[in-house]
Amino acid sequence: MKIRAFTLIIAGILSTVSLFGQYDKQQFFYRGRQFLIEGKYVQAIENFNILSQLDTTLYDAYFFRGIAKYNLGDFLGAQIDFDKTLSINPLYTPAYHYRAITLSRTGKYDLALRDLEEAVDLRPGYTGLYFSRGVTYFLSQQFDKAVQDFNRFLRFEPKVPDAYLNRGASYLFLGDTLKALGDYNTAISLNRFDPEGYIRRSRIHVLRNDNEKAIDDLNHAVKLDSTNSFALFNRALVRYNAKDIMGALGDLEKVLTNDPGNALTLYNRALIRSQIGDYNNALEDYDRVISINPNNVLAYYNRAALFMQLGRYRDAMDDYSQAINLYPDFANAYINRSYVKNQLGQFNSAKSDYDIAQKKIRDYKSRVGDTTMASALADTTKKFDRLLTLDADFAKKDFNNELLQYRDVDIRLKPLFKFRAAPEGEMLMALQNRYEDKEMQSFISSLSLPVRLTDSQPSIEPKLLQEMRDLVDGLLKNRQDGKSLFAKALIESGGKQFNTALDCYNRAIGLEPDQTFYYINRGALQSEMIDFISSIESNVQVLTLDNAGATRAKVQDQATRSYDYTPAIHDMKKAAALSPEFPYTYYNLGNLYCMSNDIPEAIVQYTKAIELYAGFGEAYYNRGLVLIYLRDKEKGCIDLSKAGEQGIKDAYPVIKKYCVKEQP
Repeated sequence: MKIRAFTLIIAGILSTVSLFGQYDKQQFFYRGRQFLIEGKYVQAIENFNILSQLDTTLYDAYFFRGIAKYNLGDFLGAQIDFDKTLSINPLYTPAYHYRAITLSRTGKYDLALRDLEEAVDLRPGYTGLYFSRGVTYFLSQQFDKAVQDFNRFLRFEPKVPDAYLNRGASYLFLGDTLKALGDYNTAISLNRFDPEGYIRRSRIHVLRNDNEKAIDDLNHAVKLDSTNSFALFNRALVRYNAKDIMGALGDLEKVLTNDPGNALTLYNRALIRSQIGDYNNALEDYDRVISINPNNVLAYYNRAALFMQLGRYRDAMDDYSQAINLYPDFANAYINRSYVKNQLGQFNSAKSDYDIAQKKIRDYKSRVGDTTMASALADTTKKFDRLLTLDADFAKKDFNNELLQYRDVDIRLKPLFKFRAAPEGEMLMALQNRYEDKEMQSFISSLSLPVRLTDSQPSIEPKLLQEMRDLVDGLLKNRQDGKSLFAKALIESGGKQFNTALDCYNRAIGLEPDQTFYYINRGALQSEMIDFISSIESNVQVLTLDNAGATRAKVQDQATRSYDYTPAIHDMKKAAALSPEFPYTYYNLGNLYCMSNDIPEAIVQYTKAIELYAGFGEAYYNRGLVLIYLRDKEKGCIDLSKAGEQGIKDAYPVIKKYCVKEQP
């Protein structure tokens, strides 16, 4: 059951804010507001960042930046901005409202309700507050109160379909299918082009065992939106119940075409494939489910049954053992493992498993009223090979498995910073956050080539690159000085001529052993050489996060080698000793320690970089990833939010995926 959640209506509230006296502020506010309306949230954040720098008392800037972060899925960052808004203006009702919405999205319902009470006290005539509070009551399973608030809202706004959908859902959870059906009918009559109403109504028909009407509604929903995963998924279930197996498989296939990592759909398809004897494809589906969600106990349990069908008893025993590890009260898993052990001749161990199962069954029968999942797994009368619906036991909180889950994503650190040859300098927007260092600027100015400190290779036209090469070669014919050798190294490393570049750096350092930036680039080059070799051997180690919130290092080939970053670390340490206030050196050290699997030291180095340069978005991003890797999710997500605020766009997909568990 999907509740129609809060909608952040930007345009209406934008018209109520105060305008600023100074032209610059007004311009940045106007641009930020326009970006919000257009859905360009990262650009909006950039403008509101500047506003907050110009005047730290502008609560509007923090408020609208919070809205932009919310829409990017950065709920923690949004909450921090709404907190700041209210610290400046404690009577600003919209901030209470939207902070409550944000808190609800992160499951903090008590705090959300407290904010909504405050907002209602400040503006009792603002009907939107009752809608939001109704949603919050629904999410916190206070369905009676949810109905009351939706009633209040509908007295003033009787033409809003979402309010009827939400009230209908509340009635459904209260067991009143008649009132739920009435609300769904009203929602459909108000908006016949929204598939959601038909999907909701189809669930009522399913409850009444009227598959024909359910199929009609779902057909209509799919006709309105052929890519609607919820409609296709639900139609697959109804078709399966109506014995239309191939139709069910076809709908599940369509869901997976649009969303290849949808774990619940993969699980259901695996069950159907098992039932029709398509064992190899069923195994492939179970493998994918377990890859997405390693804590999916029923996937292990049912895959084990499939292994038994295929006579792969040792694989079956491993899966039953994993199911038991995840849920030690799983009596059926003990019984089945006992059978497998008997087949393998492990008679004493088999008897032990059987005795444990019988004890768990007795314990379960003594507390039949206990409805926790752990108890249910001790119920030997319960079938665990049925298709799972969106509101099935398996999809609830204890199993951490919603409809829309996605495959693993390789989360890569932002790369090392080094000096690179670049086209002539780019224009930077006024007040744009950037690091300024006199020593670095003096060094860049002294070079014969235009150079930029960056973490990516600038694009240079072949003609310009050849001109740069000719210039440097001409200088070196006359005199072998350190800066010309450094420039030559930049050109050669850009073309992957690592050995030539390394030789140039070595000679430059021999001539000027106290030049900080030579060591930074030589260290970065040595790291780049290692990464290049490892990529050829397909042994690239990356930080990987899975959907259960687990984190691990994954190497993309099992024939792994370890690589020694010591020379690169040594060069970065030398640079830090020569210029202890230069933050990029510590950032690079953080990366090198991370790649050397010294994660705690990596955090120390990223922290030093941030202390020296508070606007270092890449350092926040990498430290955030490493903290999540160490399962310190709260701190990691705060860092990722800060990275996004500093313009690191890649932070938001990571935040949306790993920092907030979407509420059902």
